[in-house]
Amino acid sequence: MANKSIISSQAPAAVGPYVHAVEVSAPQKTVYVSGQLGLIPATGVLPEGVEAQAEQALSNLTAVLAESGLSLADVVKTTVFLADMADFSAINSIYARCFGDNKPARSCVAVKTLPKDALFEIEAVAAR
Repeated sequence: MANKSIISSQAPAAVGPYVHAVEVSAPQKTVYVSGQLGLIPATGVLPEGVEAQAEQALSNLTAVLAESGLSLADVVKTTVFLADMADFSAINSIYARCFGDNKPARSCVAVKTLPKDALFEIEAVAAR
């Protein structure tokens, strides 16, 4: 089984030893997307506020998925990381709007810190 690394020029460069996503060939293709922060691709800067970071992170996730010919409609599992669980409700409304009718399985956890002191991060698994 050959894994295919996926790197999108439309998403910010990885800030660690990983690629944007890995596609695994099996009876059905599955793409595992590394955590996406709300970094603005052109600048590598985080916007102010958790809502703006969540919007940008979901945009970055969309760009990485598109690189593999997938979209948010193909996502089957996400994990959301928050710097503060008090942001859960605000994030839910943004998440629901972005995913629309697709409601993938999801975990949401509060963490002590995120890379670059981000307030929001999301990782995903998508399948064809």
